[in-house]
Amino acid sequence: MRLCLCLVSWVLLCCGSITQAEIFTSIGQMTDLLYTEKELVHSLREYIKAEESKLSEIKSWARRLDDLTRVSTSDPEGYLAHPVNAYKLMKRLNTEWSHLESLVLHNPSDGFISNMTMHRQYFPDEEDEKGAAKALMRLQDTYHLDSEDFSKGRLPGMHSSAMLTVDDCFDMGKTAYNEADYYHAVLWVQQALKQLDAGEEAVVSKAAVLDYLSYSVYQMGDLPRAIELTRRLVAIEPSHQRAGGNLRYFEKLLLKAQYEQQEDERTEHPDSEEPIQLGTYVRPKDHLPERDVYEALCRGEGGGMTEKRRSRLFCRYQDGSRNPRLLLKPMKEEDEWDSPRIVRYLEALSDYEIEKIKEMAKPRLARATVRDPKTGVLTTANYRVSKSAWLEEEDGPVVARVNQRIQDITGLTVDTAELLQVANYGVGGQYEPHFDFSRKDEPDAFKRLGTGNRVATFLNYMSDVEAGGATVFPDFGAVIQPKKGTAVFWYNLFKSGEGDYRTRHAACPVLVGSKWVSNKWIHERGQEFLRPCGLTEVD
Repeated sequence: MRLCLCLVSWVLLCCGSITQAEIFTSIGQMTDLLYTEKELVHSLREYIKAEESKLSEIKSWARRLDDLTRVSTSDPEGYLAHPVNAYKLMKRLNTEWSHLESLVLHNPSDGFISNMTMHRQYFPDEEDEKGAAKALMRLQDTYHLDSEDFSKGRLPGMHSSAMLTVDDCFDMGKTAYNEADYYHAVLWVQQALKQLDAGEEAVVSKAAVLDYLSYSVYQMGDLPRAIELTRRLVAIEPSHQRAGGNLRYFEKLLLKAQYEQQEDERTEHPDSEEPIQLGTYVRPKDHLPERDVYEALCRGEGGGMTEKRRSRLFCRYQDGSRNPRLLLKPMKEEDEWDSPRIVRYLEALSDYEIEKIKEMAKPRLARATVRDPKTGVLTTANYRVSKSAWLEEEDGPVVARVNQRIQDITGLTVDTAELLQVANYGVGGQYEPHFDFSRKDEPDAFKRLGTGNRVATFLNYMSDVEAGGATVFPDFGAVIQPKKGTAVFWYNLFKSGEGDYRTRHAACPVLVGSKWVSNKWIHERGQEFLRPCGLTEVD
């Protein structure tokens, strides 16, 4: 009703003001009003047509999301276990819902807008969408996955209907492009172009795709392909403001390079006729010296386990040196590695305990932190991508029971240990190679705790992971797969208190699934008589 009154007001303004005293005195004027009314009806029908078109678009959007949310909410963790679903959720809530909001705002709906405003504070933002895109790229690098495999929902051991559209792939490429990551920009924008060439419809134009791709390829040093792509761009959009200038510049650079290198037959360029894929270009090196070893271990390649070493590994019942709580039900202990010694305990946590710990941790989950080696202050870092929470014994009897069990099994006091940390690794979640203990160049890392260095790590696996998520030790090639209800334990320090640098380890990115762990970092103070010093530095 309010909209109709607004429309009438608009018509009156257009036709001139009408006063009650003058209308009935002139049939001529009244006749004019008939035509005014006819125009008003026509305007009303145009309005209705526009509203119906808009409503039809909104209904179509709602039907699609209704089907999607029915599937996603039936098994939220299972749905988000697929990294493409997680990325598209970030993108959908950050971008597509905003488009719908703009559509509705053409004719404001108080109920929708107030509801939207109320929930917007909980929506992912641009940084979240960017982070999800980077997670897909991280998985792509670690597990050697082609962009097309991701686009078609093909992941190792599974095939899913979770697809990436042309616009999804282009947005992935733009995310990398805006970070000056031209290596990944090329891989994803090329995939967008491939799907466009195959006839898939998209919002983004082919010209825009070629524009981004040609410049990214140029940044990767591939002038012949940059020229070929720019020529395609000029052919479909001759008036493009940059294409012509870029083409002349690229051609000039190529001629110069050919002139300077005409005697050098060793110079090779990728064949510009071949599609760009993994391996076409070399991925730039980054800050991590053992990147290749670490990622190979995550893929299950290059492990250090041999038959000779395997013959030295055993399993046994462990009663914690006849600890009363373990005499009737000793722990099942398996050797995972001999030196440094890493052991796994079976049935370390019950399903009930796991669910209670997750229940307590979920409301407190926040971006996981690392301790700054210089200041000792906890801070976030790009190399640790997960969410974590810290649980105290006062939070529930389950926490106290788990702490007591860790003390019984290890024979070390947990009175000076850190709180039980619970971590959840979602899409692409990882913790790159790191030491749990502080090194000599960072003496203040745990100064605030006043309990010395981290002498040992006890890590509980609280979920199975469908693909990825292994704990790996790049120095000697150990690969430990997460298995729900089990725990692994190792010492970070020798008995002398010196750090065992072989224990540098990493949590591989989660490819498919949701990885839950909890860990206890046990400190030096209080262990003086429980783990006496050795006679040498490396005892």
